[in-house]
Amino acid sequence: MSNRIKIILSIAGLALAVLAQFNTVDKAGLQHTEEGLNRALVTYGISRGLNGVISVVQGTEVAIEPVGVGMTFTPGQILDPVNDLIERFSTVVLVSGTAFGIQRVFLEITSAPLFSITVSLLVILALGLAWFGGKVSPQVKQAVFKAAIVFLIVRFSIPVMAIVGESFYKYFLEPQFQESSQQLLSTTEQLQDIQADVESDADISGSKAGEEKSFLDSARELYRSATNSLNLDQHLEDFKAAAENISEHAIKLIVVFVFQTIIVPLGSLWLILKAIKFVVMRRSPAQSIVVQK
Repeated sequence: MSNRIKIILSIAGLALAVLAQFNTVDKAGLQHTEEGLNRALVTYGISRGLNGVISVVQGTEVAIEPVGVGMTFTPGQILDPVNDLIERFSTVVLVSGTAFGIQRVFLEITSAPLFSITVSLLVILALGLAWFGGKVSPQVKQAVFKAAIVFLIVRFSIPVMAIVGESFYKYFLEPQFQESSQQLLSTTEQLQDIQADVESDADISGSKAGEEKSFLDSARELYRSATNSLNLDQHLEDFKAAAENISEHAIKLIVVFVFQTIIVPLGSLWLILKAIKFVVMRRSPAQSIVVQK
């Protein structure tokens, strides 16, 4: 292998060895990881708040008395399937937040001074053997060269993976995340307003309970019952609309977190493992430098 290629690889190796001692890439990766973790925590709070509101709404009863027959309805029960979806959505967000936390730990490990110094020393040793290791056995040279490349891959792959994941989010997923998060917050407020209306109807329905009723009171009760029947239909429509809105945007947010914390990292990890396997199992042209005497 020509000295020209040796020089090019030596320059690249020394540049990476020096870069390993600085935290420029690590800071960017850590910042992106923190942003993802905060996003997951905020979304988890939204999901738990929505879950709590739905649970309260489900238990609210509305009483009506058509033609004098008392009947009690719980229109909020229509949200029961959605409540199950929100619970699963909360689990997905919690797992995503955990994934960001694990990524942060790996970032701290690979950017630690001891690990960075080890990487730089291995690179310098490999380059030294490439230039001046004529008396060293080819097996030792290959082992050192492979170790240097593997440590370089591990050193820079985690922060690069964090940067790639956040860049993917910024370009493709952020609008969907912002819209769906805002929609879930708005729907939570709408459910609270509907809950207040339902409770108001329930209070009116029971305001005359246990009292003697005149003909006028009976007429008023009949009117209230008819009004409550109409309100019940409206509440059911409102709850159906809320359920559809929650389902749509919860699923969209699930897609966002699955892509950023599962699909993209798994794809990156697959590439990293492939690269390591290529280095360990095969002899690249660069490796032939270190076995050349």
